[in-house]
Amino acid sequence: MASRLTEIVIDANDVERVAAFWSGALGRPAERDDEGPYVVLRAPEGESVDVLVLEVPEGKVVKNRVHLDLSPLGVDQAEELARLRALGATALDIGQGSPSWIVLADPEGNEFCLLATRVDAHEAAAHEG
Repeated sequence: MASRLTEIVIDANDVERVAAFWSGALGRPAERDDEGPYVVLRAPEGESVDVLVLEVPEGKVVKNRVHLDLSPLGVDQAEELARLRALGATALDIGQGSPSWIVLADPEGNEFCLLATRVDAHEAAAHEG
Protein backbone atom coordinates (compact mmCIF):
# COMPACT_ATOMS: atom_id res chain seq x y z
CA MET A 1 0.00 0.00 0.00
CA ALA A 2 0.98 3.61 -0.47
CA SER A 3 -0.45 7.03 0.24
CA ARG A 4 -2.08 9.27 -2.33
CA LEU A 5 -1.53 13.02 -2.48
CA THR A 6 -5.01 14.53 -2.18
CA GLU A 7 -4.45 18.09 -0.95
CA ILE A 8 -1.85 20.80 -1.01
CA VAL A 9 -2.20 23.35 1.79
CA ILE A 10 -1.06 26.96 1.52
CA ASP A 11 -0.85 28.89 4.80
CA ALA A 12 -2.14 32.46 4.84
CA ASN A 13 -2.99 35.30 7.20
CA ASP A 14 -5.51 36.79 4.75
CA VAL A 15 -7.24 33.65 3.47
CA GLU A 16 -9.60 35.48 1.13
CA ARG A 17 -6.79 37.42 -0.57
CA VAL A 18 -4.50 34.43 -1.02
CA ALA A 19 -7.39 32.17 -2.11
CA ALA A 20 -8.45 34.77 -4.69
CA PHE A 21 -4.90 34.81 -6.08
CA TRP A 22 -4.63 31.01 -6.34
CA SER A 23 -8.19 30.73 -7.66
CA GLY A 24 -7.23 33.07 -10.51
CA ALA A 25 -3.82 31.49 -11.05
CA LEU A 26 -5.19 27.94 -11.25
CA GLY A 27 -8.57 28.73 -12.80
CA ARG A 28 -10.45 27.05 -9.94
CA PRO A 29 -13.41 28.47 -8.04
CA ALA A 30 -12.82 29.21 -4.36
CA GLU A 31 -15.22 27.60 -1.90
CA ARG A 32 -15.26 28.79 1.72
CA ASP A 33 -15.52 25.82 4.07
CA ASP A 34 -18.12 26.29 6.81
CA GLU A 35 -16.37 23.83 9.13
CA GLY A 36 -12.87 25.26 9.17
CA PRO A 37 -10.65 28.29 8.71
CA TYR A 38 -9.87 27.56 5.08
CA VAL A 39 -10.92 27.96 1.47
CA VAL A 40 -10.94 24.99 -0.92
CA LEU A 41 -9.95 25.15 -4.58
CA ARG A 42 -11.37 21.86 -5.84
CA ALA A 43 -9.51 19.82 -8.41
CA PRO A 44 -11.31 19.77 -11.75
CA GLU A 45 -12.43 16.50 -13.31
CA GLY A 46 -9.38 14.46 -14.28
CA GLU A 47 -7.12 15.95 -11.60
CA SER A 48 -6.75 14.56 -8.12
CA VAL A 49 -5.26 17.24 -5.89
CA ASP A 50 -7.32 19.94 -4.16
CA VAL A 51 -5.64 23.13 -2.94
CA LEU A 52 -6.59 24.44 0.50
CA VAL A 53 -5.76 27.93 1.70
CA LEU A 54 -5.56 27.69 5.47
CA GLU A 55 -5.75 30.58 7.90
CA VAL A 56 -2.78 30.69 10.28
CA PRO A 57 -1.85 33.32 12.87
CA GLU A 58 1.87 33.53 12.12
CA GLY A 59 3.43 35.25 9.15
CA LYS A 60 5.82 33.68 6.66
CA VAL A 61 9.39 33.85 7.91
CA VAL A 62 11.71 31.76 5.70
CA LYS A 63 11.81 30.23 2.23
CA ASN A 64 9.31 27.43 1.63
CA ARG A 65 10.75 23.90 1.76
CA VAL A 66 8.07 22.74 -0.71
CA HIS A 67 6.70 24.87 -3.52
CA LEU A 68 4.38 24.57 -6.52
CA ASP A 69 5.54 24.55 -10.15
CA LEU A 70 3.07 25.93 -12.69
CA SER A 71 3.19 25.43 -16.46
CA PRO A 72 1.54 27.95 -18.80
CA LEU A 73 -1.67 26.65 -20.38
CA GLY A 74 -2.12 27.62 -24.03
CA VAL A 75 0.17 30.66 -23.80
CA ASP A 76 3.90 31.21 -23.56
CA GLN A 77 5.76 31.85 -20.32
CA ALA A 78 5.91 35.64 -20.83
CA GLU A 79 2.15 35.92 -21.31
CA GLU A 80 1.44 33.78 -18.27
CA LEU A 81 3.94 35.78 -16.22
CA ALA A 82 2.08 38.98 -17.09
CA ARG A 83 -1.24 37.39 -16.08
CA LEU A 84 0.13 36.11 -12.76
CA ARG A 85 1.69 39.49 -11.98
CA ALA A 86 -1.67 41.16 -12.68
CA LEU A 87 -3.20 38.78 -10.12
CA GLY A 88 -0.64 39.88 -7.52
CA ALA A 89 2.43 37.66 -7.98
CA THR A 90 5.85 39.21 -7.48
CA ALA A 91 9.20 38.10 -8.91
CA LEU A 92 11.77 36.75 -6.43
CA ASP A 93 15.51 36.42 -6.56
CA ILE A 94 16.51 33.55 -4.28
CA GLY A 95 19.89 33.12 -5.92
CA GLN A 96 18.53 30.87 -8.66
CA GLY A 97 20.75 32.33 -11.39
CA SER A 98 19.23 32.30 -14.89
CA PRO A 99 17.22 29.08 -15.20
CA SER A 100 14.39 28.52 -17.67
CA TRP A 101 11.83 28.90 -14.86
CA ILE A 102 10.81 32.08 -13.02
CA VAL A 103 10.57 32.20 -9.23
CA LEU A 104 7.53 34.12 -8.01
CA ALA A 105 5.65 34.69 -4.76
CA ASP A 106 1.93 34.87 -4.07
CA PRO A 107 0.53 37.94 -2.23
CA GLU A 108 1.81 36.65 1.14
CA GLY A 109 5.24 35.58 -0.08
CA ASN A 110 4.69 31.85 -0.67
CA GLU A 111 7.15 30.90 -3.40
CA PHE A 112 6.23 29.09 -6.60
CA CYS A 113 7.81 28.67 -10.02
CA LEU A 114 6.49 29.39 -13.48
CA LEU A 115 8.04 26.87 -15.84
CA ALA A 116 8.89 27.54 -19.47
CA THR A 117 7.24 24.30 -20.56
CA ARG A 118 3.92 25.20 -22.14
CA VAL A 119 0.89 22.93 -21.87
CA ASP A 120 -1.13 23.47 -25.03
CA ALA A 121 -4.91 23.62 -24.85
CA HIS A 122 -5.38 20.33 -26.75
CA GLU A 123 -3.06 18.53 -24.29
CA ALA A 124 -4.97 19.98 -21.36
CA ALA A 125 -8.31 18.92 -22.88
CA ALA A 126 -7.00 15.39 -23.39
CA HIS A 127 -5.78 15.34 -19.79
CA GLU A 128 -9.14 16.55 -18.47
CA GLY A 129 -11.27 14.25 -20.59
